[in-house]
Amino acid sequence: MYGPFKTPFPCEAHYSLQLPAGWSYKATWLNHVEENPLNIGANQWQWTLGDVPPIRVEAQMPPLLGIAGSRYVTLIPPAGQRRSMETWGDIGAWYADLARGRRDPSPQLKQKVAELTADAPTLLAKMQALAAFVQDDIRYVAIELGIGGFQPHTAADVLRHEYGDCKDKATLLGAMLDQIGVQSYPVIINASRGVVSDATPPTPYRFNHAIIAVALPTDFDDPILESVVQHPKLGKLLYFDPTNPITPFGTLSGSLQGNYGLLVTPDGGELARLPVMLPRANGISRTATLALDETGTLRGDVREVRLGDRAAEQRYAVRTAKTQTDRIKPIENLLSASLSSYEITKASVVNLSASSRAFEWRYSLEADHYARSVGDMLLIRPRVIGIKASAILETKEPREPTIEFDEPERDVDEVEIALPPGYQVDTLPRAVDVDDGFAAYHSRTELVGRTLRYTRSYEIDQLSVPVDRASDLRALYRVIETDERNEAILKRAP
Repeated sequence: MYGPFKTPFPCEAHYSLQLPAGWSYKATWLNHVEENPLNIGANQWQWTLGDVPPIRVEAQMPPLLGIAGSRYVTLIPPAGQRRSMETWGDIGAWYADLARGRRDPSPQLKQKVAELTADAPTLLAKMQALAAFVQDDIRYVAIELGIGGFQPHTAADVLRHEYGDCKDKATLLGAMLDQIGVQSYPVIINASRGVVSDATPPTPYRFNHAIIAVALPTDFDDPILESVVQHPKLGKLLYFDPTNPITPFGTLSGSLQGNYGLLVTPDGGELARLPVMLPRANGISRTATLALDETGTLRGDVREVRLGDRAAEQRYAVRTAKTQTDRIKPIENLLSASLSSYEITKASVVNLSASSRAFEWRYSLEADHYARSVGDMLLIRPRVIGIKASAILETKEPREPTIEFDEPERDVDEVEIALPPGYQVDTLPRAVDVDDGFAAYHSRTELVGRTLRYTRSYEIDQLSVPVDRASDLRALYRVIETDERNEAILKRAP
């Protein structure tokens, strides 16, 4: 296999293949034109590639392994011998054979399932209890010797030792779901979206992670279950990553959304595309109630409600904080990017451990000289906190790969700023309304009584933007940057 090549200069690559008598091969090229080999002997071939161009690393690009030139070789045994892994179904059957019997329950496992689900009133509550146990109480430890890189340990051993790697956790959860009458299927996948696609030749070597697909009853429906697809044969499937400790049952992290994984089924296996969450499932809803005084100092309270990965990243940061001071580092980082001077007077967290609920920051701030004084005027920026603009496309060289977003997202800001006594509004920034299909941005600044009200929304609807639309995205970011810098002018009343 060639690539990925990350050198800053062109390079040369060599590959030789020697097969036993009677064997043959099939070569498949990905992200590269097909190159014919040189026959250098009996059942021996050699490929030589010269002047292989480098890949320029750019922000928000697909993973290198997904765009680098590669060549896959499938080894084909003589007629009558066991076939090799020529199809995704072959690979699925191979993995199913490795995992056979690994879900067999032990008395301890049956007892544990009974304990965890005893007080759960519904089937959904039972599944959530089992998923949370595997997420939180089974430590992630990877011991992968030999075939252990592919074959899971038995569910009984994982439960008894209380640790395992990703495929062990998926196996344990599958075994526990069996005990409540819920069927599930292993899914082998790459943790980075873009490494495997529907154009990738069948191979097990591009996978580095394992999750699970849970079969739901036909009439089972709940709005909190976002990561659900309808399979033509298996029915309603919910994809879930039991290794991820901060993404709740029913959703997926951004790197798995729209990703391709090998769904291991009774028929062998198939390459399946995982669902993509709606923008509403991931984002920040920020509400600020502030007041400005005559000196330009801004004070008030802020509430941030976070969902999806925007919640998960905050939970991780707070949970791993070593000191009480470090717990508010995420808010300090946010404010320091938007305010030249500020003080957090108090801060608290809501739903830190309840990953099935929205994460919340509630804090109060004071920013000296937030408004600029010019003669008898105060110039104030309505957008107080948060930056959506980006300079990733402000480069001298033209963009080469697609622009990748983490996942769909919807962020909303609602900021109210009480005006200082003796001042009135002279000029307000214009409204902004831009919708490019893949992303949209809207903002409004208005006067309501003696309060300046700024509202905006930023929504990403797609996972990636093709390079031929990079100029549209750059233009959108420039519009956002202008809006984020715009100021309202307050003038002292006569």
